[in-house]
Amino acid sequence: MAAPAGPHLLPSPPISKKNLLVAGIITTVYGLNELPDQITEVACLWLLHPRLQTRAYMEFVAAAIVGDWNKRLKEARAGTSPKGLVAVSFDQRNHGSREFTPSANEAWRAGNETHAQDMLSIYHGTALDASTLMLYLPSYIFPQSKQAITENLVLGISLGGHAAWLSLLHEPSITAAIAIIGCPDYMRLMSHRADKSKRPSWVDTSPKGIGFIGSEDFPLALAAAVKKYDPAGLLMGPLYGDRLHQPSEQEIQRLRLLMQNHLAGKKILSLSGGADKLVPYSCSEPFISFLSRAIDKDGGWFADGGVELTNKVFEGVKHEMTREMLQEAIEFVAYVLQLPPGRVSGGWYEEVQFQRQGLTP
Repeated sequence: MAAPAGPHLLPSPPISKKNLLVAGIITTVYGLNELPDQITEVACLWLLHPRLQTRAYMEFVAAAIVGDWNKRLKEARAGTSPKGLVAVSFDQRNHGSREFTPSANEAWRAGNETHAQDMLSIYHGTALDASTLMLYLPSYIFPQSKQAITENLVLGISLGGHAAWLSLLHEPSITAAIAIIGCPDYMRLMSHRADKSKRPSWVDTSPKGIGFIGSEDFPLALAAAVKKYDPAGLLMGPLYGDRLHQPSEQEIQRLRLLMQNHLAGKKILSLSGGADKLVPYSCSEPFISFLSRAIDKDGGWFADGGVELTNKVFEGVKHEMTREMLQEAIEFVAYVLQLPPGRVSGGWYEEVQFQRQGLTP
């Protein structure tokens, strides 16, 4: 499978980059040289690349987003307490400089019999790597402690989009995530892929798919990992098969505790292609709908949790990152960085639309 289209979507100024070995991982830091001298607080945007790509793929995203933010800083459009911005990319596990078995990055159709195990474990490992790097990178890039990373955001594309959802849920220092053509529901995504790949574990059962979970294609141990770490598996839990079910008071108590521990106060931008056949929006929609109802300002059972979700589906777009998606990401990052600490807003997208019209929300 070719990697999703992306580089050179928008003309961006050149950006400085520095390669470092941190925790045994080759890490590329973008934008250090451009940090203003007076800046002491710095935000870090973690960039997670697609399957079959490397950290270098994400340079165009770094240049576009960091370049836009630096322009805002120069023009005094970066809020009342402006901070600097750097971006970081590294190779996902078994990719680029870390590749050991190329076939493990492939899908069932390409002959990889352990596709489901490989893909989840790789991008879960990437999310864990990001957490490790968040802990140690500051001591490498700011050894004199004149600056500090005070905020972490994550952006992922395709496989990186899957990983971005995990980082958002399980890394407390992540305040916002941008998932581009990624999916928060691994079991539903793999079920769809097993069907389209005509796996015997799916097509040779009656009804179709009844024997998939627990088969060699999706062992029970893998299903247990999904329930522990995957957004839909963790948060929907017993409600997974009945997403329209209104949770009982007892279920709400359990769900509120999970949401408080994993999502409270966080902001999410989910961008999907309406014609994407590899990661169809239909696989993400049940969880997105579940989360949207939970945080709905008019009666949602977690409306007071400070979670913001903006979900956009681009009609006719396949498994690719478009110019419009990149522009949405640029504006989202700028919005998040301008929020005062601890502020819960009414929603980033609404504010951006007001600003475009010269109005105040």
